[in-house]
Amino acid sequence: MSLSRFIPLALLVAVIGTLVYWNHHPVQPPGMISHGNVSLAAPNCPAANTNLPSFMPPEACTTLGLILHNGPFPYSQDGVVFGNYEGLLPQEPRGYYHEYTVETPDARTRGTRRIITGGTPPTVFYYTGDHYRSFQPFQVQVYQ
Repeated sequence: MSLSRFIPLALLVAVIGTLVYWNHHPVQPPGMISHGNVSLAAPNCPAANTNLPSFMPPEACTTLGLILHNGPFPYSQDGVVFGNYEGLLPQEPRGYYHEYTVETPDARTRGTRRIITGGTPPTVFYYTGDHYRSFQPFQVQVYQ
């Protein structure tokens, strides 16, 4: 008997075994990023292994990935304390909030887009696309 005759049978057994295992051990991602009607089927931000809300530009994926992996950051200002001088975020002790640059294509400067985090490690996240005039909260939970 040829070994090649057993390959289809072995594959079938492996598939059935996997299905039985998944039936008894449901696979659920430990979390996801969500806001509004964002699809949670799969990560759309591979750099952070998560999803981005629809209001965030695709460049935020890179920034969020760097935040979640503790850098390295492209700008020396990334990670500095955000003072919340506008008072638009909940009041917290100084040092609670930190800011990170979200690249703006073709901008000559850092641009106006930022992700603001709260806590160490970060537990709250905000996006501003207009240099601190407004903030949109979002949640981060990473697919494993």
